[in-house]
Amino acid sequence: MNEQLQDIYLYQLTFREVLLHLLVALVCGIMISVVYRQTYKGLSYSTTFVNSLIMLTMITSVVIMVIGNNLATAFGLVGAMSIIRFRTAVKDTQDIMFIFFALAIGLASGVGIYEVALLGTIIVGVVFYIIVKVNMSAPRKRDFLLQMVVSAKTNDGFDASLVIGKFCRKYSLVNVKALGEENNQYLELSYYIKLKKEENSQVLVKELKLMDNVQHVNLFFDEE
Repeated sequence: MNEQLQDIYLYQLTFREVLLHLLVALVCGIMISVVYRQTYKGLSYSTTFVNSLIMLTMITSVVIMVIGNNLATAFGLVGAMSIIRFRTAVKDTQDIMFIFFALAIGLASGVGIYEVALLGTIIVGVVFYIIVKVNMSAPRKRDFLLQMVVSAKTNDGFDASLVIGKFCRKYSLVNVKALGEENNQYLELSYYIKLKKEENSQVLVKELKLMDNVQHVNLFFDEE
């Protein structure tokens, strides 16, 4: 019984096995960083974060090799690493996902399950790459905000819906605001619209500007 209990704490790795664990972690970390670089669409791309993904995968593998199946070492590492304070805020949920991705692959590499590490990296990476390139999470049609400033004096008989209806499959007037003084008054009209074809947005603006009553036209939409 004592010999069996002692075997639980014996976890010996050869020099070749350590190198193989680290090599698999390095290869997987590089693949993860390549996927991140090819799919990133934000405005604050960080080369240090890409490099950190590679190192995080390898470091996690080292930590798992150090712990092995020794509970005392595991609790000791938890206590030692609790001293570290991470003050860099991760704002993008995609970055958090890649951090967990690198950690999971590092765990698999550290325990020597190479098939899980390599296949997991390839399959998850390919699936995420396809999701981003297909852009399946984006809405099929975007809502636009159309604002027009028209003269209040000559507003009799003014009907912008004739032009708007030609380019939009759905629209609704959501706000009317008076501008200027009483003798020189204008109306700001705000519409929520859904274009039939988004590439015709510039044509819509041009045709509205050609109307006699229209002073200004603005079309707003959210960037992806």
